Amino acid sequence: MIAFLSGRVAARTGGTAVIEVGGVGMTVHCTPTTLAGLRVGEQATVPTSLVVREESLTLYGFADDDEREVFERLQQASGVGPRLALGILAVHTPDVLRSAVASEDTAALTRVPGVGPKGAQRIALELRDKLGPPPAADPAVAEHGAAPPAAEAPWRPQVVSGLVNLGWSAKDAETAAEAVAPEAADSPDVAVLLRSALRRLSRS
Repeated sequence: MIAFLSGRVAARTGGTAVIEVGGVGMTVHCTPTTLAGLRVGEQATVPTSLVVREESLTLYGFADDDEREVFERLQQASGVGPRLALGILAVHTPDVLRSAVASEDTAALTRVPGVGPKGAQRIALELRDKLGPPPAADPAVAEHGAAPPAAEAPWRPQVVSGLVNLGWSAKDAETAAEAVAPEAADSPDVAVLLRSALRRLSRS
């Protein structure tokens, strides 16, 4: 298993980053939150999880070890593969996810594209004792999740790209980004704006 990558960030797109390690560029699939903390040209250490398939080897990267552990535990639920697990972490931070599972908040889980009511019930049931205890109640965390490092790049293209990578159409992504634009004046944090856009899309 490749536990982490440490090297220069050679490139970053809407859903992946390329980390140069020993002269080799390693493509890592990441959540928008993780990507927001990576700067092209700078050194970074990214915890990773290697998913082995008969036809491919895919690396997934995370902001920290806790996010990686939750990613791996999510896949223990029936019907949850690596891409859906990454999509869940794009919408919910690990602690917000723990709270949703512990309280069987299926409404929160169905905000993730690709998770329906039955899937949400299955995740809550099968992972109840596997994600660890939820944090102490905090209204701010419950609403937005812990705030990741602010992105230096313009927030809008990253939000749109993140939504498209989660399965929304480019038109819907642009509309949602426009809807959350007023919030950027108070907090230009890409991950916070992305979650706000996802909540709006889920209600529409």
